[in-house]
Amino acid sequence: MKKTVIGILSLITGLALLISWKQHKPSTETATISSNGPSAEIYFAGGCFWGTEHFFKQVRGVTATEVGYANGNINNPDYKTVSADDTGFAETVKVVYNPEVVSLPLLIELYFKTIDPTSLNKQGNDRGTRYRTGIYYNNKFDLATINSEVDKVAKDYQKPIMVEVKPLKNFYKAEDYHQDYLGKNPGGYCHIEPGLFALARKANPAKTYQKPEDKALREKLTKEQYEVTQKNATEKPFKNEYWNEYREGIYVDITTGEPLFISNDKYESGCGWPSFSKPISEALIQEKKDKSFGMERTEVRSKTGNAHLGHVFNDGPKDKGGLRYCINSASLKFIPKDEMQKQGYGKYLPLIKPTKK
Repeated sequence: MKKTVIGILSLITGLALLISWKQHKPSTETATISSNGPSAEIYFAGGCFWGTEHFFKQVRGVTATEVGYANGNINNPDYKTVSADDTGFAETVKVVYNPEVVSLPLLIELYFKTIDPTSLNKQGNDRGTRYRTGIYYNNKFDLATINSEVDKVAKDYQKPIMVEVKPLKNFYKAEDYHQDYLGKNPGGYCHIEPGLFALARKANPAKTYQKPEDKALREKLTKEQYEVTQKNATEKPFKNEYWNEYREGIYVDITTGEPLFISNDKYESGCGWPSFSKPISEALIQEKKDKSFGMERTEVRSKTGNAHLGHVFNDGPKDKGGLRYCINSASLKFIPKDEMQKQGYGKYLPLIKPTKK
């Protein structure tokens, strides 16, 4: 009987320890794909975590935040223990975001607006190693981006940058009353200037596409671009910008910025103009009969910008639908794949598949 009781007590103790470990275990997750779209994580230490969390909650594309203690040297810390300032932990905010909506470079740029990057172990009225600044990552591919953004900031300061950049060693969720503290206590202490919260809300507006007024178009476009898009002119074959462009990326309407074609659908037709087997979506273009110059052709125009793009013919590759969208380079702007996220076209990255060699 005694052995049975001891065995039951041991089992209960083991279960309790397992539950506790699951609640407080370090976060080592990498970017994941959920049913709601891509999800990635980055961790910012920027002084008191109340303000830093509230700041990032305002950014469109941030899907979740959590305050906690990162990169310390004990297990299961609490606020009182971390406040002793001898555990190595930093007050840190876990930022979960959709990389199709907001880019990591923008998040880092915004982070630097909330701190004095030359200050060591102090931000605002807070002092101690737990208030140091740092960017912690759990995806090794983020390191190059982080270092690049830090280097950009460093050029604006004569003093050295004190923001540490390290892999995430551990992260423990802080007590519940710390979570969304300023949301629950609007008048609570915050070291971040209130105007920055408004800046965060406006920092990543939803992208919309509109045709500019004619005066703005004349100022924005080259003479040839204006003549082609607004006056239905045609540029010279083999002497235009994209006829032999075959890098991975996206082609957008030069007048509005709206995406129209992707590199996977571009092919060499021999005509001297960019040729595509299809647009990203037929909803993005409109077709009109064109009887100019004594010919019967089908003109292609962008729907939002109503810009002349070129013509569509039925002599394209049979295995790709048989169409050839013959498009003027002057009607397009090419965004290379490695620039798409930064320029706001990240949601289209999944459309670009590796080309077969």
